[in-house]
Amino acid sequence: MKENFEMVAKTFQGLEDVLAKELTDLGAENVKAGRRMVSFEGDLEMLYRANLCCRTALRILKPIYKFIATDADSLYDMVKEFDWTRVLSLDKTFSIDSVVNSNEFTHSRFVTYRVKDAIVDFFKDRFGPDCRPGVRLQDADVIINVHIAGDRVTLSLDSSGESLHKRGYRVAQTEAPINEVLAAGIILKSGWNGQCPLIDPMCGSGTFLVEAALIAANINPGIYRKKFAFEQWPDFDAELFDSLYNDESEEREFEYKIYGADISPKAITIAMENVKSAGVAKYIDLQVKPISQWDEAPENCMVITNPPYGERISTNDMEGLYSTIGSKLKHVFKGSAWIIGYRDEYFHKIGLTPSSKTPILNGSLECELREYMIFEGDKASFRKSGGKIKEGKSLEKAKDLPRRMSDKEWKAQARKQGIGGKDARVQKNKPKRSALEEKYRPKTRRFDKTSPQKEVEISENPLAARRNEAALKSITGRRPSISNMVKRGWKRNDNPTKED
Repeated sequence: MKENFEMVAKTFQGLEDVLAKELTDLGAENVKAGRRMVSFEGDLEMLYRANLCCRTALRILKPIYKFIATDADSLYDMVKEFDWTRVLSLDKTFSIDSVVNSNEFTHSRFVTYRVKDAIVDFFKDRFGPDCRPGVRLQDADVIINVHIAGDRVTLSLDSSGESLHKRGYRVAQTEAPINEVLAAGIILKSGWNGQCPLIDPMCGSGTFLVEAALIAANINPGIYRKKFAFEQWPDFDAELFDSLYNDESEEREFEYKIYGADISPKAITIAMENVKSAGVAKYIDLQVKPISQWDEAPENCMVITNPPYGERISTNDMEGLYSTIGSKLKHVFKGSAWIIGYRDEYFHKIGLTPSSKTPILNGSLECELREYMIFEGDKASFRKSGGKIKEGKSLEKAKDLPRRMSDKEWKAQARKQGIGGKDARVQKNKPKRSALEEKYRPKTRRFDKTSPQKEVEISENPLAARRNEAALKSITGRRPSISNMVKRGWKRNDNPTKED
């Protein structure tokens, strides 16, 4: 009987919807997109498939332990209570990756040390003072992911090991190449899956070209990797994994061509090496050619490219480059174009109105992915002939994401899974507020009784509220004079600002 369990797939901001669709198409259950992640459920086969097949996942995590911790001591105690023999043995090595967003825990490295100490002490107490698994920063057998949000702690096993963007086919690279996961995500966002020719006129090391070829031929991106972390797990099913790895039944032939060009001969040489390493050379045509020399292109092609931003890579005339891009889109490339960029002033030089804009992260840069529809004549004629222009939409609006789980719901889920059963003991150790602190502790908001739909902001300082007479009287011993307040400059702010 197959046993389903919870999993989490990590990704880049802006690619959550694409990853959720990938997982749904693979047969994952209870798929829910969050911020830079997608949670889902499945069995061991689904875990293997997610690692092998997902083009937009950075890593696949398997949560194993959830609990509440309010300080370093409670974190250590709770981690030490877990039975680590379920996932580790004395002959294995382990490493810890911590992601922390908390007022209680402000340093991820300190969290890593405390969790490491707790795991090591668990084995010493059980097997002897000299008996413990080794710690290795690189290429550890078992990788433990620690995620802390406020006082909620989740420990997960990292089933991927190295980030899944490291496909294994890249043998050389130019300066600042685009991440493979991001490249695949942009291609999938465009809707391209091999139904027409694709062009990258500034291809660099060829990442868009290779990822497009893998999508067109439906080749799993994970087949190039030498290993996954789950191969070191006690329950690793080698026979099942081999059957999935060697299954080529879903691969297909690609009827068109993928065209790549770059002004740099060195870049084209590197791109060719990567294309050959991936085994997709028959689908890709490469040549040394600046974008200014493009005079013709296949009909109904799609352009996807990542031009220089003027940051790590630049040219002597950035505005001229983007103006040339716009000119070639108008007169040469007939179809649609997807361009990722960083500066609005350069986008403006393209001289075309984008049909959609999507915020997307490229490394640490908050970039934007823009789609341009290229057609003959004006928009009215294009629509009249049956053409459609997408409405611009940001995929990172808060309303498009699931609401955050409340503490009560989160604890109930943890109890349901039989993990983190010491919440009450940890909560009991929380420091108590004094009577004065309790009376005047900060409130974030309340609802006006006379108008239930209207939210009224409450300041953390009780004296800042213009008519908070009770608070002022309790401190000064007398009722305040409203007229005196006005004379001293207590003015009502009719347009309060709200910090993000």
